[in-house]
Amino acid sequence: MNGFFSSLGRKGVFLIDPEKAHGLSIAALKSGFLPTCMVPHDPRLQQTVAGLVFPNPLGLAAGYDKNAEVPGPVLRLGFGFTEIGTVTPRAQVGNPKPRIFRLVEDEGVINRLGFNNEGHAAALERMKAASLRGIVGVNIGANKDSEDRIADYVKGIETFYSVASYFTVNISSPNTPGLRDLQARESLAALLAAVLESREAEASRSGKRIPVFLKIAPDLTEEGLDDVAEEALAHDLDGLIVSNTTLSRDGLRAAPNKSESGGLSGKPLFELSTTVLAKMRKRVGANLPIIGVGGVSSAETAVEKIKAGADLVQLYSCMVYEGPGLPSAVVKGLSKIVERERVDNIRDLRDSTVDRWADRKLG
Repeated sequence: MNGFFSSLGRKGVFLIDPEKAHGLSIAALKSGFLPTCMVPHDPRLQQTVAGLVFPNPLGLAAGYDKNAEVPGPVLRLGFGFTEIGTVTPRAQVGNPKPRIFRLVEDEGVINRLGFNNEGHAAALERMKAASLRGIVGVNIGANKDSEDRIADYVKGIETFYSVASYFTVNISSPNTPGLRDLQARESLAALLAAVLESREAEASRSGKRIPVFLKIAPDLTEEGLDDVAEEALAHDLDGLIVSNTTLSRDGLRAAPNKSESGGLSGKPLFELSTTVLAKMRKRVGANLPIIGVGGVSSAETAVEKIKAGADLVQLYSCMVYEGPGLPSAVVKGLSKIVERERVDNIRDLRDSTVDRWADRKLG
């Protein structure tokens, strides 16, 4: 853990309401108060995935920078890429507060934010003004009251095509009623067909092809995983992100907030999300890129995601407990692991534990 955050910052931050603390961290990044933590370039960590060259395999997951306020400062913390959003066509306030809860004993977080964001126009204006250098993905979603959710995703492709490094189609948040129904076979086929048709139209107009990833839930059944894998392979999808938050509360301590509704993230999500990751790798084969998310709190957990089948990894909630020095610590730790394992590139470790993880039972 970052020494300053461990000794001084964490106790003070935890006296503040979680959502207010999040806002203060955004403000700190905007102001330059938080120091940059750039890491030396290590060619052994560089990855080319879906045609994009990532300087290292660690990214910030969507949910932190919902409105594209700080993608540049986030990259300067040491991340190899970042993802803004989830953004919806129209601004929406999300669910009633309080809606973020720390589970300190488990180092987890429960949220039921509900896609609170300022809408497409505000995020697009910021991204255009930022003159960004680096890989910045755009996580797109649907408005809660939308009459045509598939059309909302298509609108996301059209709106951000000129500024997105890649897109994430988020159909796996548990906090928008009915959204996860889009993971069902027939609905998913219709969604992917519409989104990828829009991508191809934009690619023809612009001359550049922006990758599209699909973000899925960790709460799918084996049959649900089969359906997602088959549709992902049947369409021209560029990759999967595994996984979003979970509705499960298995293994949590008797924390005062464990019964709050919403999606659970942080360390308690690691085993479930890594199991689902490995199961998806077995289903889709070696070539479809997968970004592994859920419970990454160290270089060791990041590399375990890679060993279980991930090409890239993302984190977010564990920064609540480890502080802003976490990404640079993870990246530096990955370099040490590559050195220890005596491999030319960290990708050489991929899939080495996939069978062990994939054999675990769900639920």
